[in-house]
Amino acid sequence: MSEPTPAAQPRPFEAILAAIEAKRYPEAVALAEAAVRETPERSDAWNALGVALRVSGDPRAAMGCHRRALDLTPGSAAALVNLGNAALELDRVDEAGALLRAVAAQRPTAKYQSDLGHVLNDAGLYRDALAAFDAALALEPGNARARCERGQILLRLGRHSEGWSDFASRWELTELGPMPKYPTPLWDGRPVEGTVILWPEQGFGDAMLSVRFLPALRGRVGRFVLGAKPELLRLFSGLPGADAVVRLGTQQPKHAAHAPLMNLPGMVMRSPADLPPPARLNVPPEARARMAPLIARAGKRLKVGIVWSGSVTFKANAQRATGLDRFLSFAEVPGVQLFSLQKGPRASELAASGARNFIVDLGSQCEDFADTAAAVEALDLVIMTDSSVAHLAGSLGKPVWNLLPFAAYWLYGQDATTTPWYPSMRLFRQPAPGAWDPVFAAARRALEELARGGRRA
Repeated sequence: MSEPTPAAQPRPFEAILAAIEAKRYPEAVALAEAAVRETPERSDAWNALGVALRVSGDPRAAMGCHRRALDLTPGSAAALVNLGNAALELDRVDEAGALLRAVAAQRPTAKYQSDLGHVLNDAGLYRDALAAFDAALALEPGNARARCERGQILLRLGRHSEGWSDFASRWELTELGPMPKYPTPLWDGRPVEGTVILWPEQGFGDAMLSVRFLPALRGRVGRFVLGAKPELLRLFSGLPGADAVVRLGTQQPKHAAHAPLMNLPGMVMRSPADLPPPARLNVPPEARARMAPLIARAGKRLKVGIVWSGSVTFKANAQRATGLDRFLSFAEVPGVQLFSLQKGPRASELAASGARNFIVDLGSQCEDFADTAAAVEALDLVIMTDSSVAHLAGSLGKPVWNLLPFAAYWLYGQDATTTPWYPSMRLFRQPAPGAWDPVFAAARRALEELARGGRRA
């Protein structure tokens, strides 16, 4: 959605845009600051600096830059769009929506209709967003971003046949990068006598939610070979419907066709009634044995796992994640023992906190998702912000309370407290963008009730 400069860009602006696209954000900020110093009267210089600051994680400063750009060039569509982007990152969705509506009315192009649809989607106005994306596609049928985002709204609304078709356009976007090159054709779900290689895309959770469709499709092919990232190899060992699971990047066997894993749901689902149960995942006995002494520290207390952040490289992680501090209120509930399942850079928050004295760190003991599965299996409940562990716990049938941002992943529908994708999952939703306090208050009340009753989740 960003618009750093007009189409005809002087060389400094090309360098800023290139640095942003390459995710060299400090370089982009430095270049844009230099442009502002040299040409402080140029609206596009301030606009470029605003974009660079926003993608660097400073949307509040970005808003000041875009407002300066508007002072210099009143009504600039580029500055208005980027001001809306920054407002959206600050959870000021009404302001962002008003800005984008003004741009779309001023310049009713496919791009601005698509930008408006994106903001309306984040504001939870799904049917309005759908209308905006429809308008964009009427003007430009080949607009892949509008089609992909429309597909996710259709999936959220339960219109799976249309949704999966539109979602296939994700490979035309730059975020996923080019589709891996195979010497064989892309499998479209029709019968194939030979081997079909399936390869993962996007996150670990997306792989876990997709492999449930393998048994339903197994009869259409001679053999399924599933490529997996190293962290999932043991977890997917013996997976129903997969004839072999191989490490991604190793030499592939001879095959007749290939497909990304997230194409599989569209080959099966025409309505929610077609949804298979979660996949049966492998929990190795040796992983159970490794986790047992750590879990035993809870004694007779309720064993509750926590996760406060997904992958920090995920574009929307700032909206769906929060900090460890919010989870500490759960430790105050009598009869509860917390276990951290957090992995990645955000795990350092526990090591730096005094909470390390009363929260058992399981995440540092988990080498892959099979270890994490053994830990989850031994707990009574997992409370977390949305990430791959939610899919893992849901696949294992473990009670999991998923604390969701206002604009949650399409999988969780519009406003339900449960999801058919994972029957053991309970959803706690933000009532407004950025409103975590009510979510954690509701989860704590539910945990207190659970602990008081002396029940397991």
